[in-house]
Amino acid sequence: MADTVQQWVHALAQNDDTGLAFEDRQWSWRETAGDAAARARVLAGWAAPDRPLHVGVLMENTPELVRALLAGAVGAHVSVGINATRRGEALAADVRRADCQVLLTDTEHLPLLDGLDLGGARLVDTDSAAWKQLVGAADRSVEGFPEVSTMDTFMLIFTSGTSGEPKAVQVANFMVAMSGSVLADKYALGAEDVCYCAMPLFHSNAVMAGLAPALASGATLALARRFSATAFLDDVRRFGATYLNYVGKPLAYVLATPEKPGDADNPLRIAFGNEASDRDIAEFGRRFGCRVDDGFGSTETAVIITRTEDTPLGSIGQPFDGVAVYDRETRTECPRAVVDETGRVTNLEECVGELVNTQGAGFFAGYYNDEQATADRLDGGMYWSGDLAYRDANGFVFLAGRTDDWLRVDGENLAAAPIEALLLRHPAISQAAVYAVPDPNTGDQLMTTLVLREEASLKPTELETFLAEQPDLSPQAWPRFVRIAETMPTTATNKVLKRELRAQGTDVDDPLWTRDERGRSYRS
Repeated sequence: MADTVQQWVHALAQNDDTGLAFEDRQWSWRETAGDAAARARVLAGWAAPDRPLHVGVLMENTPELVRALLAGAVGAHVSVGINATRRGEALAADVRRADCQVLLTDTEHLPLLDGLDLGGARLVDTDSAAWKQLVGAADRSVEGFPEVSTMDTFMLIFTSGTSGEPKAVQVANFMVAMSGSVLADKYALGAEDVCYCAMPLFHSNAVMAGLAPALASGATLALARRFSATAFLDDVRRFGATYLNYVGKPLAYVLATPEKPGDADNPLRIAFGNEASDRDIAEFGRRFGCRVDDGFGSTETAVIITRTEDTPLGSIGQPFDGVAVYDRETRTECPRAVVDETGRVTNLEECVGELVNTQGAGFFAGYYNDEQATADRLDGGMYWSGDLAYRDANGFVFLAGRTDDWLRVDGENLAAAPIEALLLRHPAISQAAVYAVPDPNTGDQLMTTLVLREEASLKPTELETFLAEQPDLSPQAWPRFVRIAETMPTTATNKVLKRELRAQGTDVDDPLWTRDERGRSYRS
């Protein structure tokens, strides 16, 4: 197992197998490593002598982005993934916060930077003739650069920002090397495999579960510029993809498209990712004839939970040593969930707490240039994830949402995630988001936004019947407001932005059903 990404690139520099595929073009690993080394030499020549070289990359998934990331590995500088969906001052603030000396972008994204204060970063259009001339003339040898150590930062990756402003996580070479080696070994990936990556490479999932296993195994990395539910199967067949990574709701988006008889006729063996529902995991595997492994992880990688063969439905698996569920106020471990004969958790207020690493930061090296955010995460010597969860009698973990996903309805505390999972039992519903809107008197009212499967329909009376048939649905958990939307606001990594849904409230143009306070019927 390699200890650094630099070691991988050195090894692949002698490999003539296909390493990179994009649209209708292919490059060997030898070519890709040489391209990365050439870029590393140009960037090294621009480095300020009094501070570390941080190079921002603002692009979608293109070969130039992969070359830029591998240039950081070869040249021993830090790459910074800049979220291509950020705009205006928020985008500029990310560049400044990460201390970027150079910002690599392309013609498509260059207009986003007009008039922004980038803190003095050198702006480079990688589509320009000047850049191509510079890298074309540079030495392509991977040798002669400073040696990278295991815990040196490979990349600054911003969190997705679902519960606040994104923060730059310092991702060590060790984390990328470990993730790639573990996944390549677990799924027996080799040079004959093709890793299909449609998740954005400025985010941790694509880096650690897409790029890293391809580097570790010598498999081909096949890029999609961006994720498309309708282009997904065509891409898998065209590239001959045997493995793919995902994060957020991509499986739901694909499953929302009409099923065709030949969907399972494809080379895909493994889909690995996180945040898919149990229903979507099973349905995707059946429909496309592959194995789906869904885990739990965040960019910080301080809390790790893995599924085992006996993981019950709804659970994300068993935690690593030191990972527990704690009450933030009392700083004590929460009791295990008590489940009645209907499957409903009867002690939700007691058993739900925050997922923590009691042994400290784990692999989390802190947020760059943000001491307060790092201190908040490591409060009292433990890592506090911000994720709500509970554990059953056998220790299996069930997610309950983020720390702002608590709702208090009619004096009862409710967690969003179990209600969302229950709504997804309905075959017409593709996505469900549960969140609080203010009660005119006190506390919250429960609102849900639903996205239906393509060509599916749902009537208020059908939802009423469905909810009444769920034995584990608390009376307080019946949504007061139901919004039927075409899409949900999401991050670049397909995570629902509930803060936007909360801000929109009930003042929406979409169909909205309302339930009387003490009733069970919905009216539009």
